[in-house]
Amino acid sequence: MPVELPTVELHRATLPNGLRVLIAPDPNTPVVAVAVHVDVGFRSEPEGRTGFAHLFEHLMFQGSESLEKLAHFRHVQGSGGIFNGSTHQDYTDYFEVLPAAALERALFLEADRLRAPRLTEENLRNQVDVVKEEIRLNVLNRPYGGFPWLKLPPVLFETFPNAHDGYGSFDDLEAATVADAAEFFERYYAAGNAVLAVAGDLDVDRAAQLVERHFGDVPARPAPPRPSFAEPDITSERRQSYVDKLAPLPAFASAWRVPDPITDFAAYLPYVVLAEVLTDGDASRLVRRLVQTDRIATSVGGYVSFMGEAFDVRDPTALLLQAHLPPGGSVDRVLAVIAEEVDRVAQDGLEPGELERTVARMSTHLLRDTDTVLQRALQCAVHEQQRGNPGLSYELPARLAEVTEEQVRAAAATLSTNRRATVEVVPGGGMQ
Repeated sequence: MPVELPTVELHRATLPNGLRVLIAPDPNTPVVAVAVHVDVGFRSEPEGRTGFAHLFEHLMFQGSESLEKLAHFRHVQGSGGIFNGSTHQDYTDYFEVLPAAALERALFLEADRLRAPRLTEENLRNQVDVVKEEIRLNVLNRPYGGFPWLKLPPVLFETFPNAHDGYGSFDDLEAATVADAAEFFERYYAAGNAVLAVAGDLDVDRAAQLVERHFGDVPARPAPPRPSFAEPDITSERRQSYVDKLAPLPAFASAWRVPDPITDFAAYLPYVVLAEVLTDGDASRLVRRLVQTDRIATSVGGYVSFMGEAFDVRDPTALLLQAHLPPGGSVDRVLAVIAEEVDRVAQDGLEPGELERTVARMSTHLLRDTDTVLQRALQCAVHEQQRGNPGLSYELPARLAEVTEEQVRAAAATLSTNRRATVEVVPGGGMQ
């Protein structure tokens, strides 16, 4: 059955300084969203500067040459808007949503800090402390902190870009200097390395004029050469464990490499569908077997990419399966059952209607994710940046509907033990 896609009006342009611009008008909402995506994430940061991409996200909120510290906050919130930023494996984004009448204010604020953020010793030391506290809160002092997105990559990968801790080591963060920050900004925060997306209740011609007015004089610098993240797949099983003294129950996560999500998208999509077939919902294969029938796991989940962003990531990435176990639970037993269920998909295929139900559920979630102007701006920007296809989100339901049962079976057949990397959480100082 053909998938009916929503229509979206999308205008693309590139300014003389190299900044790519996307404008997506939507008269059905009284707000506008502005998003700036910079093509630098955890994997691009150099050795000795772990956590620098995330640290820089914080620094970009500390004022600019023309605005004092906290001015960005006051201008957005004073207009009734919201704002934030986030760092990912392959990009960093900055965004705000404001009433439609405040569009120019948002564009001015984003252009102002892209032109010249306030990089001072005071701001740097303050934000290093903030990031360190964030690491304590989210990783060091939290049960299952960093599991599995920080703990599993160094088991599956060997190269620094793919394996290192993107949150950063305290030593690297404390060693950062203002000169380091200035060099990072000059290299990565170039107009030619960024995408601006504007969505919402706006006039396209006026929005384009405002973009030119505020971003046109941002210095023209080309995008830096992207470092290679390539490394060969593993050929024998890898397994590590670590003690989490705050974790009450055992847990583990396993990963298998998948095809290139950019250059081999047709081969990649069946793995995204397979992860959903195995783990999404009470009727999914592994939930029924592990949680409901055998009762050897308390929860199970599966997704593609370490941050669960299947369509916002470059190669290499992986399909992940993770589970939490009851007291005294056996990781080996759960892994054996997973292998059985994956092999059953590969050998016997899917149940009648299983693929259609899974794809329909995935399509519903994808369309819901593009329903807000903010998500529309964010997704258009990252898909333009990584693929040169800002409308990918609206194509995904149809592309997923093209995935066949044979392709899902073939994907399952590749999830062999010799390609599996597993990290195990040992709870409570070894007490189970």
